[in-house]
Order: sequence, then structure tokens, then C-alpha cells
Amino acid sequence: MQIHVVQRGDTLYKLGQKFDVTVNEIADANGLNDQSLLVIGQSIIIPTEAGTHKVLAGETLWLIARRYGVTLQELAHFNQIANPALIYPGQTIVIPQPARPTIEVNAYTEKFGAAGIAIIDEIGPYLTYLSPFSYRVQADGSMIPLDDSAIIKAAYDQKVAPMMVITNFENGTFSPDIAHTILNESTLQQKLISSIVDTMKQKGYLALNVDFEYVPPGDRELYNAFLQNLVDRLHPLNYLVSTCLAPKLHAEQTGTLYEAHDYPAHGRIVDFVILMTYEWGWSGGPPRAVAPINEVNKVVSYALSVIPPQKVMLGMPLYGYDWTLPYVQGGKWAPTISPKEAVNRAGKYGAEIKYDDEGQSPYYNYYDEEGREHIVWYEDARSVQAKFNLVKTYGLRGVSYWVLGVAFPQNWYVLGANFTIKKLV
Repeated sequence: MQIHVVQRGDTLYKLGQKFDVTVNEIADANGLNDQSLLVIGQSIIIPTEAGTHKVLAGETLWLIARRYGVTLQELAHFNQIANPALIYPGQTIVIPQPARPTIEVNAYTEKFGAAGIAIIDEIGPYLTYLSPFSYRVQADGSMIPLDDSAIIKAAYDQKVAPMMVITNFENGTFSPDIAHTILNESTLQQKLISSIVDTMKQKGYLALNVDFEYVPPGDRELYNAFLQNLVDRLHPLNYLVSTCLAPKLHAEQTGTLYEAHDYPAHGRIVDFVILMTYEWGWSGGPPRAVAPINEVNKVVSYALSVIPPQKVMLGMPLYGYDWTLPYVQGGKWAPTISPKEAVNRAGKYGAEIKYDDEGQSPYYNYYDEEGREHIVWYEDARSVQAKFNLVKTYGLRGVSYWVLGVAFPQNWYVLGANFTIKKLV
């Protein structure tokens, strides 16, 4: 696999000729049709089995090897070059691909019924876990049930392990009061845990994910104790337990979102954690990349200082936002946009896609029919490759996606090109 950035004059046909692949192969890898018009700055996956490099004047095999992160000996052996000094301009050098590490992949879904089943059938081979979102915990220790039987069956059909998600979500936001009540009342907590066990047994869940957000800072130790209670009940039944962690930069980070999330304790107690490394750019905030790699890396660095890498899953977004400019705090929130629609919109309005090197994220500006300026930040093949490189560098357990139901065909192709997906079913 290679990633090509579209230049003026590029077409699928010309790219096929250049890289010696068919138009249909390129179209399929990128979720396009064979008549799709390309947008300047758009990233295009070139589905070659191995990367290739055409030798330029003055290049040596050693320079080429260094560029692609392989040894001179590997490159010479792979291309059956007896004398590494004897290469010539225009020669095609095949770049050996490294072995694909095995990782776990989770994805949250809010799509149920036929729509949810169709998504699972399409991308099930790329998933270890499917996490229907969510069982909402109530202040009396009960949970609002989900109609999740159909997608759980679809998950099993694709050898995907269903992971039950519990939240303190109420009226469109996370409720500190619900978390406080459950964490401070042992009777309610035991009622909740028993209900969780019953639901997991009845529905066929194999793992639990606890997504309690905006927990009151004073309840930090009680939250840790609750997680230990869950593990004590679920581990003897061979269920895995995971948590979601707010993206902290250091242990003493202030703010209700962060303070009750005790990274070292979660890393010690549960089987794995999911870092919510997204929403730097969010619908109600000023425009910026949703998951800039420089910020993501800071969170991962802190996490790995207190949690083993084999317990850390990197959160990744499958979406972007389209902000109307100028941004006004408290004004109309930016709508979500899928990466596929983001490219289509750039083409519709004649925008050229740019790329932020620091954040490793694509963006562009355009003017709508009413003359209003917009800026769109989203994800593409380059930005997800940057995150996958981070997973490889640190040896993380895997990645977790928020949220299924938005079109991003490139992500799944790049994921499969980088990793072998672990299956537990």
C-alpha cells in the first residue's frame, strides 16, 4: 500500500498507469467509483502489495533504504541485486513491507437493527470487539436496556466479541449526580453489578466497558473501588473489564472531566483502557483538528508512564466537523461530517485540501451558496496512518473507534494493511 496526494491533472486512470494498478482496484480501496473526480490535496490509497520506488538520478540503494526504514541488505536481497552499487535511474525498486503486528480493535456503535447489521457485516473482519452504546445507568441502580440482540448476533456471525458499555449518560450529557449516587451507595452499586452480570449472561456479552465521565473529583477513590468490585465479580466468570479514560497530560490535570480518572489505578485494576484521544476540535468549540497527532502523542506518553502498553487502546475518530466562520463561542454548533463526504464537499465547492503537518490532519476552506466561509477538519488515509505508526512505535494493545455509521472506507483498508486483527470468538 502507498498513499498518494492528488496533484492538479491527476485522474484515477493516470494513477493506475503510473502505479501499474487498475482503476477499479484504486476505486475499491478508497470507496470511490471508477468515474470519481479527484480533489487536489486528496489522499488516495494505491493498493500495491508492496511499495515501489523509481530510482532517481544520483540516488543510491543506501539512500533509498534509509528513506523507507529498511536495511541495505534487506533491500538488495528483496530485489535480487547482487551489487548494491549497480542501480540506474528509472529502475523500479520494490520496498519490502514489515510484518503486520497483531492488535485488538474496538468500535462503538449507535446503529441498531438492519442498519447496524449491515455495518457489522461490512467491517466485521476488522473488529475484535463491538460496543453497542450504551446501557445508561440510573440513580436507582437500574439500567435503561438496549434492543441489541440483533447486532450481537451479527457480531458473533463475524467472530466479533460483543462488549457491553455502561454510562452515566442522561438527557444528552454525562451526569455527575448519577455517578456520585452509585459510587456512594453500596446497596445500589451491588444491585447495578448484579444487573450487569445478568445482562451479560442473557445477551452473550464477553466484555464490559465502563464509560463514566464527569465523575465528581471527590469520588475518585470510590470510582476505583467500584472498578475493583466489577473485576472481582466478572473475572471469575471469564469476562474482560475495560474503562474509558479522558485524555490527560499529567496526573494533576484539573477539570471535572479529568480528576476522577486515575490512570495508574485503572491500569492496575482493569484488563485494558481506552484513551479518548479525540475531540480537541469539537462541535461546540473553535475549529481545529479532531485528533491532532501531536496532542494525541502527549496523552499516550503520559498513559505509558503509568500503564503497560499492552493495556492501552488508542481512541480514534471516524468523523470530522464543518465549522461556519467566523467561529462564535456559544453560536451554532458545527455539524459532523464523514471523511468521504468531506472530500465530496471539497470537490463540490472547488476547494483544495491542505494538510497540517504538526497535527497530521487534513482540512480545507470553502464558501457556500450564501457566501459564508467554512472550514472542514477531518481524517484521511494519512492521518490514520500517523496514528497507526504511533500504535506500532509504542506497542499498544490496539485502537478503538468512535463511532460506526459514518463513511470512511480508507480507514479500514489502511488498518488491514498495517495490522492483523485479533479475534476472540
